[in-house]
Amino acid sequence: MRRYSAVLLLVPLIAVDLSASEPTLSRFEYARLRMGTSVRIVLYAPDEVQARQAADSAYSRIDDLEAALSHYRPDSEVSRLSAASGQGERRVNADLLRVLQTADKFSRLTEGAFDVTVGPLVLLWREARRTHRMPAPDDLEQARELVDYKKLEIRPERQAALLKKAGMKLDLSAIAKGYAAEQALLVLKSKGISSALVDAGGDIVVSGAPPGRPGWRVALQKPKADTGAERAVTLKNVAIATSGDAYQYVEVAGKRYSHILDPRTGLGTTDAASATVIAPDGMTADALATALCVMPPARGLRLVNSLRGVSAIVTVRTAGAVKRYQSSGFPP
Repeated sequence: MRRYSAVLLLVPLIAVDLSASEPTLSRFEYARLRMGTSVRIVLYAPDEVQARQAADSAYSRIDDLEAALSHYRPDSEVSRLSAASGQGERRVNADLLRVLQTADKFSRLTEGAFDVTVGPLVLLWREARRTHRMPAPDDLEQARELVDYKKLEIRPERQAALLKKAGMKLDLSAIAKGYAAEQALLVLKSKGISSALVDAGGDIVVSGAPPGRPGWRVALQKPKADTGAERAVTLKNVAIATSGDAYQYVEVAGKRYSHILDPRTGLGTTDAASATVIAPDGMTADALATALCVMPPARGLRLVNSLRGVSAIVTVRTAGAVKRYQSSGFPP
């Protein structure tokens, strides 16, 4: 389920002084490599000293989260939990516990379309993208047997979790960056920054609107097969994430497989162009953007419409054409 590249484009904004009685706010922008992607922070502050101190603190928080949530780091909390699969429970830190609890919630809501135990399948398809060969049927079946969110047991009263079957492996790629972005934004708020944007490789979280503007204007990148007009939305105090196969896919024997995997079949999706989700928090937007690429559009949007403060648009590619499905409440 991993998403590899930023899929939303940010339209730059210019700071405007609100009134003579308030300090003039200037726009500051930073970008640093974190969690395997470029994490961009845009904020408005009275001076560069406050801006840089706030940004440094936000990046420091992301560093802590990467040490807990990155499966690429063998010493991370999540890697140690995966290494202990089939060996009983392991105590985890508060951040990993919270992410796992939220992941479990969305696994149940989507009936397994979202599943962070997908790690063994991700490894197989990473090799398939490199070689342009389908995973061997036996390897695919063995990996599928290790993927089951119901075999991830979370014990919040003990601040512990366990993977019940040896060989299981967690991959938090479809939820961790959303969490990191929202946590970084909380740090900025604690430093007196009330208007900011954090973009963690396409998982975007925004706080208050920039000075003199109704909100942050975010342009949605179109699927490659889409010839319609470019679309943008104006947002504040929400998160937005897009997932899709426009750039990350593999073609095998003339068939295109997305890097977004259906945990239930073990295969990359073949028809979902993209899904964009607006939600109150980064984890919800991140997880649902992936899940909606796996679920049938009608069922996925029924779920979205049942969740407070969540809206989405899904585009599905069929024979080179794109059909759009939109939930209620998605901005015009």
